[in-house]
Amino acid sequence: MSEARPARPGLYYPKLPATWWLRRPGYVRFMLREVTCVFVAIFLVELLVIVYKIGQGPQVYADMVAKLQSPGWIVFHVVALAFALYHTITWFQATGVIQVVRVGDRQVPPPLVVAGNYVAWVVVSLFILYWLLVRS
Repeated sequence: MSEARPARPGLYYPKLPATWWLRRPGYVRFMLREVTCVFVAIFLVELLVIVYKIGQGPQVYADMVAKLQSPGWIVFHVVALAFALYHTITWFQATGVIQVVRVGDRQVPPPLVVAGNYVAWVVVSLFILYWLLVRS
């Protein structure tokens, strides 16, 4: 699967075992965060399929919803939700470190940047919840 790297004299390529990321807890958390993307991507594909099924008519959509009520899909959704939350929280924590926000000549403290992300998340979530409750 992996091709041999072209020989570039003067560069050092250390040979790492496949389990190099198990050496430190920080590496494990990083790899876990990367795996979360797979579950989020699968969920998004599922969402597109649902939208497509809605366009095919009420009976097709009802059949799709019935399939999604199986225990396997419920477990998948719980895992996908947990991974999406983990991905979101780690992203918010990273923004405090990597995103420098300036107001005039002063830098906004990183904890305020992180807090702003959480506040925005809560506001958007409450808006969506309100919209769903009012609509039904």
